[in-house]
Amino acid sequence: MRSLIDAVAFLTRVPVPYDPHRRPDLARAAGWFPLVGALLGAGLLLLGCALGTVLPPLVVAVLLVGVEVPLVGALHLDGLADLADGTGGHDRASRLRIMKDHATGVYGTAAVVLALLLEVALLATLLATPTPSPAATWLPAPWLVGSAAGWVWLPLLGAAAWSLSRAAMLPVALLLPYAREEGTGRSVVEGLTTGRTLLACVVPLLLCLALGPVGLVALLGALGATVLVGVVGQRLLGGATGDVLGATAQLALLGALLAAAAVV
Repeated sequence: MRSLIDAVAFLTRVPVPYDPHRRPDLARAAGWFPLVGALLGAGLLLLGCALGTVLPPLVVAVLLVGVEVPLVGALHLDGLADLADGTGGHDRASRLRIMKDHATGVYGTAAVVLALLLEVALLATLLATPTPSPAATWLPAPWLVGSAAGWVWLPLLGAAAWSLSRAAMLPVALLLPYAREEGTGRSVVEGLTTGRTLLACVVPLLLCLALGPVGLVALLGALGATVLVGVVGQRLLGGATGDVLGATAQLALLGALLAAAAVV
């Protein structure tokens, strides 16, 4: 349970019984990242369904992102901004130095704005789809039919997408070396094991299978984004950092939602 508490404390701002003087074992806690993501995504989309009964989808989408950002402490957006700024460096050392700077540059600002706009647009599109296309889900799927279908499939999709997002960090951390001498992500990158990574991926895989084709497409979208960030991290930085892992989570979420929105 200590590892689960570490995962919740690291990925969210939800108050948990946490000892600030104890150094968290993030490598062990990483196994819980997908589950924490699943609960976060399901809760957000369930809230979206409730708000959607009185507000239009676009307004609900903006409100959901407005809830999500402080709830997770803008952790992954910060990583995306730093990685985007780092791409402006001329060599590996300058890129790492730029990413460590607390100031956010033009590249980082643009990346965050575009990411938020895309997330709002995708959520609005999905919230405006009360029932998915029959071809997008396993058939027969009686729990996806009827007036209450949105209350089932949207939270399930949210659980799958946010779980994939948090799980996406693990293979990047496992396969790439740590690019800095010290940093927040070092314990994850150097302490993560293959077994722990595979076990953590069970949750998002089961959620995707439960969704059917739309879940498998979301999986492919998240996987594509993960590979993209991993390649960028390896080529520009020589490995992964905490910012690379944060950017992976953010872009994997967008990749999963984008793929899902394309088929529902």
